Amino acid sequence: MNENKIMQKLNNGKLDLMDKNNYLVSEVLLPLVYSTGGLEILFEVRSQHLNRQPGEICFPGGKVEENELSQPGSAAVREAAEELGLSTGDITTIGALDVLVTPMGTLIYPFVGRILSPGNIAPNRGEVAEVFTVPLSFFQFNPPQVSKVEVATRYSKDFPLHRVPETYRGDWTKRWSYPTYIYEYKNYFIWGMTANILHHFLSAIIE
Repeated sequence: MNENKIMQKLNNGKLDLMDKNNYLVSEVLLPLVYSTGGLEILFEVRSQHLNRQPGEICFPGGKVEENELSQPGSAAVREAAEELGLSTGDITTIGALDVLVTPMGTLIYPFVGRILSPGNIAPNRGEVAEVFTVPLSFFQFNPPQVSKVEVATRYSKDFPLHRVPETYRGDWTKRWSYPTYIYEYKNYFIWGMTANILHHFLSAIIE
């Protein structure tokens, strides 16, 4: 193979995420609802019976299926409809937020949408313990607490550690940290990736 052949292959490619197949690709919907007091954001409390993140507060969402990869936002709407007991026609998307790449190996594509018929919400109790809404104005006047998440790495036992510098041969090694946000509303504690997505949304719309 010569240089021209290599150049042709590289130029014909598109920029993407390296090793993307190693990530879980998911979409979430940040749902807006209108009330008498104005716009509110809807949240879910996950069922205590779930194996992953039981009892935590989240936005509707889930894994993107193979047939949905070419239709951005479709998985977010489908998952929201399933979890909230709505039809997909009860939900409309407004726009997309930036992609979130998590240290836990997940690519999260967040979309902002509106629930057209909030009175029809009937949560799927197998997945959702309850839903609640927070006025958008609350977040405008109540900034979050800011903390840090530390990320560390550790090589598995089958890695030939004797071939690398000694600094890699210990147990967990801190590599970096990133800001994480905490919002408290009444007795609800909003944190983790949900709070990070919420903060990104609020930063984009609030001047």
